[in-house]
Parts: sequence; C-alpha cells; structure tokens
Amino acid sequence: MTQQEVCLITGVGPGTGAALARRFAKGGYRVAMLARNEGRLAALERELVGACGYRCDVSDPAQVEGALDAIERDLGPPAILIHNAVRGAFGSFLEIEARVLNDNFQVNTMGLFYLARRVAPSMIAAGRGAILVTGNTSALRGRARFAGFAPTKAAQRILAEAMARELGPKGVHVAYLVIDAVIDLPWARERDKDKPDDYFIKPAAIAEELWHVAHQERSAWSFNVELRPYGETW
Repeated sequence: MTQQEVCLITGVGPGTGAALARRFAKGGYRVAMLARNEGRLAALERELVGACGYRCDVSDPAQVEGALDAIERDLGPPAILIHNAVRGAFGSFLEIEARVLNDNFQVNTMGLFYLARRVAPSMIAAGRGAILVTGNTSALRGRARFAGFAPTKAAQRILAEAMARELGPKGVHVAYLVIDAVIDLPWARERDKDKPDDYFIKPAAIAEELWHVAHQERSAWSFNVELRPYGETW
C-alpha cells in the first residue's frame, strides 16, 4: 500500500464511522468521509491528517456522483469502500408508512448500489480493491417491529453477495460484516444504563476487524463475518 491510496467511508458518525476513519488514517490511507452532518466532518478533518469530508446523502444518486467526482479530483479513486451509512425505523408492519420502508431501502441498499457501481470499475482496472459493508442481525432474520428495517438489510446483504461473486474473480474483495451487538455510544449507554461494559461492542474494535478484512491475503478472503461481545447470546 502507498500513502496515496484512498479509503472511502460512508455514514461517518460519532461511533463506528469515526472509528473507521481514525483506523484507516492511522494505517496510512487518505480517508474520504461521507455524511450529512458537516460539523462532524469538519471536526474529523481537523483531527485526522489527510482526511477530507464531503456532505452527501447516499440515497441520492446525483449527490453520490458529485461526491465521487470531488473525491477523485481531490484524493484519487478509492481503493477501499466501506458502506457504513444506515437508516432504520421500527414498528409493526401494520403501523409504519410505506415511505419509511422505502426511505430505509434507499440508504441501506440503493446507497450501496450507487457507490459500488461508481468505484468498482477503477478497482477492476487495477485488479485489486475492497468493498466492505457493515450490517447487523436484521440482515439474517426478521423480527416483530423490524419490518421497516430488516428487509432493507437483508437486501443489502444479498446485493453484497452478488457483487462478491462477480467481483472476486476480478481481484476485488467484497465482504459483509454482521455486527450482532449494541454499539458503545452515549445514547446507548443512557438507554441501557443497567448493562455492564461487556454488553457493548466498542467502535474501535469494529474498525480493527474491518481493517483486518480489508487486508486479507487473497487466498483466504472472508465474505460473511460476524462480530459480537463474548457474552452475547446468539
């Protein structure tokens, strides 16, 4: 890897997204960060050498194209794409509005579609690259009151699998990481204040595993990767 290689991360919030930006910047990448919150992006730009933030709603193909134009101009084509942006809403399928399911689908699944279609050709031309997607157990099962979310994550995982089967033989590694845990964030701590520290998964630990998967030797690539705290029931 050279200093000039670019890692593109979507959904750069205060938890997993920021941890990913820090880990890949530490590893020598120039990090392109996508989010809708410009203040958060600006703070990380000040913190991380070589990181650049771009305001983008990944559900909007025009905004994705505009952001990628700017990234390629400023930093170069991404060698790694991490689709971490997520949108969710919960409630009975009898209660939620149809647009809620569609809005979630646009971020979780179509966002991956738009981004991957844009970055994959340069990866194919280079004969190398990685596209990683952060998911959760909703990609594997439907539960009551998850009808507005689980179908979008299941579709996201299947899209990633189809991409992996197509891109793998061309040298591009696609992997899906199921995070079966409550991520350690202030609002989650407040909500689950009776839970012990071991109940939560640390964003930095998630980022470390994504770093590992992104740099696997190509004779031993993973696709389905599951992460959970050691005490998690599953």
